[in-house]
Amino acid sequence: MINRQIATTIKELSTKFPIVAVTGPRQSGKTTLLQKLFPEYTYISMENPDNRAQAEADPNGFLNIYSKNVILDEVQNVPHLFSYLQTKTDLDRIKGQYILSGSQHFPLMERITQSLAGRVALVRLLPFDFSEMKTAGFLSQQLPEVIFKGFYPAIYDSDIHPTRYFPNYVETYVERDVRSLLNVKNLTLFRNFLKLCAGHIGQVLNLSSLANNCGITSPTAKAWLSILETSFIAFLLPPYYRNFNKRLVKSPKLYFFDTGLACYLLGMKDAGQVDTYYQKGSLFENLVIAELLKQRHHQGERPQFYFWRDNVGNELDLLSEEFQSVDVWEMKYGATVNPDYFKGFHYLNKIEGLSIGQKSIIYGGDLPQLRHGVQVRGWFDL
Repeated sequence: MINRQIATTIKELSTKFPIVAVTGPRQSGKTTLLQKLFPEYTYISMENPDNRAQAEADPNGFLNIYSKNVILDEVQNVPHLFSYLQTKTDLDRIKGQYILSGSQHFPLMERITQSLAGRVALVRLLPFDFSEMKTAGFLSQQLPEVIFKGFYPAIYDSDIHPTRYFPNYVETYVERDVRSLLNVKNLTLFRNFLKLCAGHIGQVLNLSSLANNCGITSPTAKAWLSILETSFIAFLLPPYYRNFNKRLVKSPKLYFFDTGLACYLLGMKDAGQVDTYYQKGSLFENLVIAELLKQRHHQGERPQFYFWRDNVGNELDLLSEEFQSVDVWEMKYGATVNPDYFKGFHYLNKIEGLSIGQKSIIYGGDLPQLRHGVQVRGWFDL
């Protein structure tokens, strides 16, 4: 098993809180990691109908049987259990009493904020990040291959080709989440919507356009997009527009947590097709932003990520809000650094009221350099 960065954080939190909750997409390695970190704990899956029925019929009796040192997997499937967990942990006052995991973020978070506020530590486990891949010797130095394969553990643990893994992933997990959270009657339309979202990676979200192209209503598109967020398939990067007088774009941009899944939805069959894709720059931008997001979450942090774009097209790919400053990142797929890469930073210097920290360009090459006060780094050393 590959060592996960977040393991130390989870163990530490289990000594300070009665409950630790680990969220993340299906098949990101949550169960494997928790069973390795807590081998003495009893593992209970709430996907199992018998366990679920027992917890629903007699929650107090269920928690009396599983009174401490318990991993409750996919616990969002038994929503009313959270109130009983609150009572149980308040009475027992045991650190690390329960470890919860779930792959539907919003339902799980809703129950936690309603019933377990102050009693639970929250962490997020996403698919492998670069450092984890490097440690295991899995990170290819071929950029198109990295984008195409993505980072889901099963692809590497079981040596499954992406064209075999992702169709089953979508059918088995994504569509099941759709059925459990929304009464979607036409899965063909939903699949088309999913593919359209992959084609809009790195673009400012236009729900009306997505809805029209898919043949659904805007409210339906909004609901379906929320499912993709809930299931950790896609995420929205908000714009950074606070405290400025400029007319700025105020809609978020759309990205996927995993570029491998996006490549499958775009119809790619091999890594060579990444290089010929007309929006390969957007896929690279997605790769870098998702990687930076994973790094922060796997270190137990809560990233504050944004993008910047004004109404005349000036744009910066990623802003990371730090203490009293903002770090700025630009992503360029090309392997040769050219002056155009710095245009956004030249414009950045004209913005009043923005305290800039680190300025970085991540590009498709491998030679680190410093130009115009901007740190240029190759993608492999991200």
